[in-house]
Amino acid sequence: MKHLLVGLSALCIATPALAQSVDRVAINGIIDQGLNHSEVMQTAAYLTDRIGGRMTNSPQMRQAEQWSQQRFRDWGLSNVRAEGFEFGRGWSIVRSSARMTSPRAIELRAIPVAWTPSTNGPISAGVIVAPITKVEDFDKWRGKLAGKIVMLSLPNTGSEPTEPAFRRWTDAELRDRNTYVQPQHSHVPVERQLKMAEFAGRLDAFLAEEGALAWVKMSQRDGGLLHGTGYTYQVGATPKLPGMEIAAEDYRRLARLALTDTPPMLSLLSEVQFHDEDVNAYNILADIPGTDRSGEYVMAGAHLDSWVASDGAQDNAAGSAVVMEAARILSQMKVKPKRTIRFALWNGEEQGILGSLAYVDRYLATRAPATDPALAALPSNRTWRNRWPVEPRPGYRDLVAYFNLDNGSGKIRGINAEGNVAAAPIFQEWLAPFASMGATTVSLRPSGGTDHVYMQTVGVPGYQFIQDPLDYSSRIHHTSIDSYDHLKPEDLRQAAVILASFLLNAANRDAPLPRMPLPTQPTPTDPFEYPAAD
Repeated sequence: MKHLLVGLSALCIATPALAQSVDRVAINGIIDQGLNHSEVMQTAAYLTDRIGGRMTNSPQMRQAEQWSQQRFRDWGLSNVRAEGFEFGRGWSIVRSSARMTSPRAIELRAIPVAWTPSTNGPISAGVIVAPITKVEDFDKWRGKLAGKIVMLSLPNTGSEPTEPAFRRWTDAELRDRNTYVQPQHSHVPVERQLKMAEFAGRLDAFLAEEGALAWVKMSQRDGGLLHGTGYTYQVGATPKLPGMEIAAEDYRRLARLALTDTPPMLSLLSEVQFHDEDVNAYNILADIPGTDRSGEYVMAGAHLDSWVASDGAQDNAAGSAVVMEAARILSQMKVKPKRTIRFALWNGEEQGILGSLAYVDRYLATRAPATDPALAALPSNRTWRNRWPVEPRPGYRDLVAYFNLDNGSGKIRGINAEGNVAAAPIFQEWLAPFASMGATTVSLRPSGGTDHVYMQTVGVPGYQFIQDPLDYSSRIHHTSIDSYDHLKPEDLRQAAVILASFLLNAANRDAPLPRMPLPTQPTPTDPFEYPAAD
């Protein structure tokens, strides 16, 4: 997919008229504070090395919620608070192991799947490869699973990388994205989601009824990487059987041996804990109060939660540390912005961008309720785009700009303007002082999958920065090696400086950033197209 980028030359010099709206003296102070006195890596290290993986509602996440609030208070921010929204069960791993005991003994790389129950001590059993992807597959395996560890993934032949795992955007790559892409607020099919949720429950019930002891699946990546992602966090949705993810290479070995005259025996141990003391998850918010523009504010955010396979460094202690560092920089400078500057550390992003959606729903805008009872039973994030009209709340226009960080620890190379042609030249102006740091690109493309999305769907100006990819998508995202070691200090310092600058520019700009129109239900792109057959 091609995208329109409006590039800035590294030699770009703002005209006198444009320069007047950027306080470059203040930017000098931000650069000094952010490069010579940075604490971004100390923040990232505490979140990763000290606290570790921060699953929503886990004890580690509760610790991160408390610690981040205290840091905001230590830096002198105001109105520091935790705002709750309904989530579900907490979950954490106490210990786990997986071992093939015959035809030879070997330790397997494995991790419990999130929100599946314990094995209640070690279990030892033979395996059966039973790829079950639909209810119609049940009959094929009925009567064959009792006393077995069921291998649910169909093994593939593996893959080898054809490109370097670690990379940065080239100037040519940034320039070459040259096609405008209209942001979409149209119908998102949810029928498939309904079927998937129903099938997962029926599969768990079927395996339990058949007497299976546990199930395992193959990691989606090669290279010994593990994820352990799962989504049965809601109260009442916990599966009956324990589940584990096994490294792809180990899984394929088991599957090959299952076809021989010496099928493997496994010993699995999954000891996990559920945490039901509080079913609410909490967003962490803190302010630098504004001196003018009563009620208006600008905002920066990143999600504090992560998965449990590692320490959640690039995803997303990096973004959280940058947001916290921007707060520290501006507070240390004792800025007196016209508008309030708010900092948000979101929760529940990994389960469906839940924390920022709760904020949007509470303060900015909501949508008409679903009329279909089946859809109404789904979590709000599953049906959000399908419900019309958008209904602004009284605080709808108070948030004049939101900036998000959630693409690893790569340096900022620019910003996605989300189709807002009126905002693009303003962002060009704001980036101009940072051309020599590599940040020159304003893209009109929309970006998705993180905490600015639901703001955009109701017409609130929410933006995601463009960051160097590094090895985020190739091997870090949600995996067992997402640790502090893969963070890039120079990149994170640069990102914090740019974020702090954007916040101060947006807070002090005479007029709010231009908004897109309030989204309304789109008309069909082709009104004469026949609907697809079921």
